[in-house]
Amino acid sequence: MGRCTSGVAAVLGLVLILGAAGCGKENGTGAPAGGGSAGTGTGAIKVGVLHSLTGTMAISETSVRDASLMALAEINAQGGLLGRTLEPVVADGKSDWPTFAQEAERLITQEKVSVIFGCWTSASRKTVKPVFERLDHLLFYPVQYEGLEQSPNIIYTGAAPNQQILPAVKWCLDNVGKKIFLVGSDYVFPRTANAIIKAQVTALRGEVVGEEYALLGSTEVKEMVAKIVAAAPSAILNTINGDTNIAFFKALRAAGITPAKIPTVSFSIAEDELRSMDATQMAGDYTAWNYFQSGDSPENRKFVADFKAKYGADRVTDDPMEAGYFGVHLWAQAVRDAGTDDVKEVRKKLPNQTFTAPEGLVSIDADNQHTWKTVRVGKIRADGQFEIVWTSDKPVRPVPYPVYRTHGEWDSFLTGLFTGWGQRWANPGK
Repeated sequence: MGRCTSGVAAVLGLVLILGAAGCGKENGTGAPAGGGSAGTGTGAIKVGVLHSLTGTMAISETSVRDASLMALAEINAQGGLLGRTLEPVVADGKSDWPTFAQEAERLITQEKVSVIFGCWTSASRKTVKPVFERLDHLLFYPVQYEGLEQSPNIIYTGAAPNQQILPAVKWCLDNVGKKIFLVGSDYVFPRTANAIIKAQVTALRGEVVGEEYALLGSTEVKEMVAKIVAAAPSAILNTINGDTNIAFFKALRAAGITPAKIPTVSFSIAEDELRSMDATQMAGDYTAWNYFQSGDSPENRKFVADFKAKYGADRVTDDPMEAGYFGVHLWAQAVRDAGTDDVKEVRKKLPNQTFTAPEGLVSIDADNQHTWKTVRVGKIRADGQFEIVWTSDKPVRPVPYPVYRTHGEWDSFLTGLFTGWGQRWANPGK
């Protein structure tokens, strides 16, 4: 897990972060086109969409694909970009990190796409990151994550730690209780998020009474739940991803742990995941995001109505879907400003791009290419929607590196995880 820095500097750093937080089915695959992203051609502009459509992460990523495709269709309905049609090229990462890297390279070198929208897990993003940097291309990444990263080839439209994890933990300790049990999937995001959480809980005079992990895709959660029962925490902070969450919450309820007894605050469960779970059994638990479908704004009402009209009245919207959606529009604005879809020219126009998204005003930070976002905590309702119980009221500046460790210390922490897993970003298991 790495060394946990302590002392006055650590506490002051966390207080500064907390202060900042408080202020605030389509498949367009076609034949390869020549010319790459030279930018001023007359044919279609090819756009890559890379998500897990099969495997444990399909429960979350398939709908992000759908939201990205809807944004592309909206732009085409308005006449396309630069007088050209946008042609989506959809690829399946198969919940397998080497496959993500292979597909990213294929989309760039063979399909000649001008941009890629995709990935969910940090294991997939970190595996494709060297591909984008080596080929000097562009990825829009739509999911909240652990931070500790900044790349000139990635636009981060999901939350940094100070825009989700840190304010949610403070809210939990203030409103639920100070005895915390940590659970997560065994890969880079939960391990890093929990390192951040543990330091914050200590700074806020709370106590971590347990910490357990399950392999991605595993349903072996009985021992984890038994340890939660024995520890009797005030709250569970959950960074499990994928369909392991289904098994986890079934096991919690079977053990008599309900939201009324020990509430769970999740960081990767949203409206779309709840469609695969029993929302009546989840009602009263919490999640932290930047967007909820229940948000009341003209932009969100239109987004939800358009998505349901396109994909079905039973479908829902959620935070990663919304971030995937507005990322397409931010890229399109930069293409218009550049007058070309050439990757290098578009990247010059992306800093400070602003868009009125369904979640509210978002903008790309010129210093780190993360997105200014409003923070929200939601309480699960029996209908699978959320009651927003806390909001930062205005967009929060992204701080991808929590300040209580140096960049070098965080890099060493990540290197330790990577080497410990045999040069992988997730525990491969036995």
